Amino acid sequence: MANADHGGRPAEGFGATAVDGVRTRLRAARLGLWLIAAVLAARQVAAVLATPRGERLTDLETWVGPNGVLHVNGSLYDSTRFTGTPFSGLALKPLTRSAEQALGWGWTFGTLLLVVALGLTVARALPQPVSRRTALLAAPVAVSLLMLSLPVRSTLSLGQTSIIPVLLVLLGCFTVHGQRTSGLLIGLAAALQPTLLLFTPLLWCTGRRRAALAAGVTFAACTGLTWAAMPHDSSQYWVHHLAGAGLGGRADDLANQSLHGALLRLGLDGPAEVALFLSLGAAVAVLALRRAVRCSQDGRPLLAVAITGCAAIVVSPTAWQHQLLWVLLAVVGRVGTRASDRYVWPVTVVLVMTLPARMLLPDMALLRPLRDNVVLLAALAAATAVPFLSRSSPAYRSPEPPAYAPTAPARFRHVPLMPFLRRVLGRPNLLLELLLLRVTYAAYSQVRLAATGGSNSAGRVEAEEHGRRIYDLERALRLDVEHWLNHTVVTIDWLRDVLDFYYTSLHFVVPLAVLAFLYRRRPGDYRWARSALGLATLLALVGFWLYPLAPPRLMPTLGFIDTVHGTQDFSQPDYGTLTHLTNQYAAMPSLHFGWALWCGVVIAVLVRRWWVKVLGMLHPLLTAASIVATGNHWVLDAAGGAVVVGAGFGLTYLLQGPRRPASTARPPGRDPSPRCNPVEGRAR
Repeated sequence: MANADHGGRPAEGFGATAVDGVRTRLRAARLGLWLIAAVLAARQVAAVLATPRGERLTDLETWVGPNGVLHVNGSLYDSTRFTGTPFSGLALKPLTRSAEQALGWGWTFGTLLLVVALGLTVARALPQPVSRRTALLAAPVAVSLLMLSLPVRSTLSLGQTSIIPVLLVLLGCFTVHGQRTSGLLIGLAAALQPTLLLFTPLLWCTGRRRAALAAGVTFAACTGLTWAAMPHDSSQYWVHHLAGAGLGGRADDLANQSLHGALLRLGLDGPAEVALFLSLGAAVAVLALRRAVRCSQDGRPLLAVAITGCAAIVVSPTAWQHQLLWVLLAVVGRVGTRASDRYVWPVTVVLVMTLPARMLLPDMALLRPLRDNVVLLAALAAATAVPFLSRSSPAYRSPEPPAYAPTAPARFRHVPLMPFLRRVLGRPNLLLELLLLRVTYAAYSQVRLAATGGSNSAGRVEAEEHGRRIYDLERALRLDVEHWLNHTVVTIDWLRDVLDFYYTSLHFVVPLAVLAFLYRRRPGDYRWARSALGLATLLALVGFWLYPLAPPRLMPTLGFIDTVHGTQDFSQPDYGTLTHLTNQYAAMPSLHFGWALWCGVVIAVLVRRWWVKVLGMLHPLLTAASIVATGNHWVLDAAGGAVVVGAGFGLTYLLQGPRRPASTARPPGRDPSPRCNPVEGRAR
């Protein structure tokens, strides 16, 4: 009654308190995101300034150093080291002296300010209306993604100026007032990067004709001024090098992610390649501009700009890594009518623009054309193929929600710790799962190798000392069966061959088969099992990092026989093509046994037939026998693998609560949890 007014209605104090709480949380989240962006920026600055003077800002040194191309009296393009337009050379020459004095802190911090301005402009250009949360959090998220992206990192390390054209276009499209000023900025950007002239027809077709005319006039005036001031350089660039083709390196280099570079890498050359490049480039430009015009008319101008920028990458003669920032802007596009599909496109774009291609796709001959052109394919897809949702589509703001399992009662009061991580019963997007699986495994391999300092020899002394301690502990516990079992198996040819095959062939096959079966037949349980496996693997990586351990076969004084790889040179182990790519001192805990035990537990829990349960539990037993008999693990390594798998299942229970059978699914779109009543308090 104290919280009600005279009309019997609840007072507004409770609502005001709730709103203040939301605002406080948003401010805290915003501050945290800005701190993350600041840490990323500091890391990039430290990486640049920690590089020796002759190895950092190499492109800037090439231009303005004591013998840089901007000092020479001849053509800027005599050595092909200068990749900019003649207008950029004309604009940079007066700044040569100041640039030389700012080759460290000044240039780097100036570039960081440009990145921050770019992130703020992108956040301002989001399609309206946006929620208060999006408006507050978009800017730090955009700046953080830019700091992580390969183009920005490349720009900072090389001392390039490629952020300036992107910023000029965005300022011209979203910030400045007046079409003439807008066209002036876009024309300057095109004078620095000619393929950005594609924005002129975009302006014209979207009703901004004065801006289009101003952009064309500005580009023509800047180029004409440069022809008058530097006729020889202009002739070299526009005629001899065909608008920059061949500058900065071989056009077929992997760093050139344009269509021209891809055709050269595929083996095409000569007039046929030029004709094919021009025809395909024209088709891409027309399709991209049509899509961009529709997006602009639909109220998605930032996506229209991103599509046009991606088309500029494709049709450019050369598109080096520091010029590929347009692809990251395409992350604002929305794809998919289901909630489970909504994250596929943004996650793909972020991974492509922040991770090297070797982490996205394995080095296989069949996949090499995709791997060599992964950024180009992303730009091409954004410009011509990705079915971005229209704002008029019902799924644009309200995608089809997934089906959730009802919350199962837990034995402990505070379980689950994260109640918002409700168990989804629907099948996750397969492309997203495969992509994340590949990236996770690549990161896992990198951490394993980094745990010994980047090479197998770096951690040998410590790993062997740990190996002796483990062996002494097993002797004290009467568990030291490795030597007896190893030498017994060696004398029985068929048993040795079976265990060798089991060790080398089923480590990946069985877990992948279990995941594939669950994904196809039991999608709700797939998420539960996948989470447990991921957490167990993460804990194992911590073990590899903290406790490098030599396996029995790499202990030179104990007499173990490596039945799989043969006799080893312990200072330079040789075990096939992966010798330099994996850490052979990552023995504790044993993921060979851990993953096998995970398979056995999942099969025993989910399968009904008793004989299948028995077969499932035989797999970890046979795996334990194979890893010990072949000399690849200690008995305690298997115990460590069991511990991390148990911890993986335990953390999954702690974070998400008990697993619930799929038969208890609720219809899509309905929330099983009770609505929160402000008067009665928070629902459980």
